[in-house]
Amino acid sequence: MLPAEPSQALSLDAAAAWRDHLHASGKRLVFTSGCFDILHAGHVRYLAQARALGDALIVALNGDESVRALKGPDRPVHSEADRAAVLLGLSSVDAVVIFNTPRTTNLISAIRPHLFAKGGDYTIATLNPEERTALEAAGSEIQILPELTGRSTSASLAKLNSPTSPRRTRFAILGSGAGSLFDTVADAASSGSLNLDIVLVASDNPTAGILAKASARSIPALAIDPGPLPGQFSPAALKELTDRLRAAQTDWILCAGFGRRLEDPVTAAFPNRILNIHPSLLPEFPGPNAIADALAAHAHTTGCTAHLVTSDASNPILAQESVPIAPDETAASLRPRINAAERALLPRVIAAHCLTPP
Repeated sequence: MLPAEPSQALSLDAAAAWRDHLHASGKRLVFTSGCFDILHAGHVRYLAQARALGDALIVALNGDESVRALKGPDRPVHSEADRAAVLLGLSSVDAVVIFNTPRTTNLISAIRPHLFAKGGDYTIATLNPEERTALEAAGSEIQILPELTGRSTSASLAKLNSPTSPRRTRFAILGSGAGSLFDTVADAASSGSLNLDIVLVASDNPTAGILAKASARSIPALAIDPGPLPGQFSPAALKELTDRLRAAQTDWILCAGFGRRLEDPVTAAFPNRILNIHPSLLPEFPGPNAIADALAAHAHTTGCTAHLVTSDASNPILAQESVPIAPDETAASLRPRINAAERALLPRVIAAHCLTPP
């Protein structure tokens, strides 16, 4: 018997006590999590599969604050109390606990489920490393369950909200620094000169100025732990980024001062829909130190390049803007001039290549 009314979510302490009661009775508790904003057939089947793995199922439900951070200011459609009540109306769900933290790590550590269920195209390697560490410490078995293709809350909402006129293109922006190019795009979107919406801003740097700027404009801002390798994303980080981009119904990705290389599954999920701005006239000076390299080579001209990011690394060039290098030029004087060229080039490229949603 649960230590709460069937229509109510449990506190974390009550959920942990319930787990201990089940364990003392020789029963296994299954743990899963999600937003479950608009319940559909994929959710129902997944929860039934998860419940069948043990003797009871507890769902960690993203609270309203968490859903807004993940999905944007227009979500959730239903309040956390209503979503909990709907879940508890399913025969497969025995209990619900609500959380508003970025991860379920503290819930896993407190509840110590016997089994952890995750839906979708995850592997053990692509699970969030914090949550995986907590699961290992709790001795939890991990099961990856298939998802029902063609079913998602985002797809349902897109169908319901389908306008009679073409919708605005949905952009996600990735950046590692202050976010000057983010300002350029956001200002153009706000003024109507670019027919787009910025639906997500993500960074590999939790203190990046671009995240604060996004939050100030009420745009979902995401800091992703990139993993230990410089310039690269771990498999778990790539998986998390891909899922968040898909959940935001992203049409195009803009890399604006972003210090990590994008690979599959991100590039596979967004073929020919990832735009990068590089501070040189490619193919010259392609590396991360392009400005210093141009000065070291005593080049007379440099500039910036807008190009696509592709899985095969062909990275087609869309447009370039030249910047002359003065004889007494330094990195400190050249960098802002290249940045000005980037700010001039970027809106033109977006208008010419990126404003027809796929």
